[in-house]
Amino acid sequence: MSELPTPRPHPQLDQLIAVLEYLRAPGGCAWDAEQTHESLVQYLVEESHELIEAIEHGSREDVLEELGDVLYQVLFHADIAAASAEHPFTIEDVAAATTAKMVGRHPHVFGDVVADTADDVAANWETWKRQQKPARTSVLDGVPAGLPALARAEKVLGRAHSVSADIVVDESEPGLDDEAELGHRLLSLVAAGRAQGLDAERALRAAVRDLESRIRAAESAAARTVVD
Repeated sequence: MSELPTPRPHPQLDQLIAVLEYLRAPGGCAWDAEQTHESLVQYLVEESHELIEAIEHGSREDVLEELGDVLYQVLFHADIAAASAEHPFTIEDVAAATTAKMVGRHPHVFGDVVADTADDVAANWETWKRQQKPARTSVLDGVPAGLPALARAEKVLGRAHSVSADIVVDESEPGLDDEAELGHRLLSLVAAGRAQGLDAERALRAAVRDLESRIRAAESAAARTVVD
């Protein structure tokens, strides 16, 4: 079993945390001091999308800047939590919880489990997650309800395979050569639906809900089989 790596000092990270604390302290910035978890949600979403844009289309400097903005949001939320009268926690608590989670989800590194390839790790990932969250009763638990339909479809399809839920695939559709072709085909479907007054986002949400129902039915059938 591997030991945890020895941490290195991070003076610049400590400096950023100190700046944030100073801004939110009495005599600092009135706007920063008034923010809440809820008021910052829009900025967290915006900064996350700006980071994605930088990764996909920007320079290394753009990625560096946008990573900083996302990091600042994390630190901001942690500082708000630290000042909470009920169940406060700090950025150190956040780091400790995440460290424990990552160690627990890498038993092939920090434990005795063997998983020598990336495929082996991916195959066992959901099992390791379930071991850490025994209260979850469905593979769908933990899929964020607020995901856009396409992102949710990707997540739910990945979970469907683990319970052998039926996934309807149109065999008449030609195969895809790459993501560019997939993108054009998706855009064509959206355009066709729009021409007929159909809402692509709503349509996909309905299809994903149908798949989720089939997944839950498959899980219930499997549970009944175990009981019988």
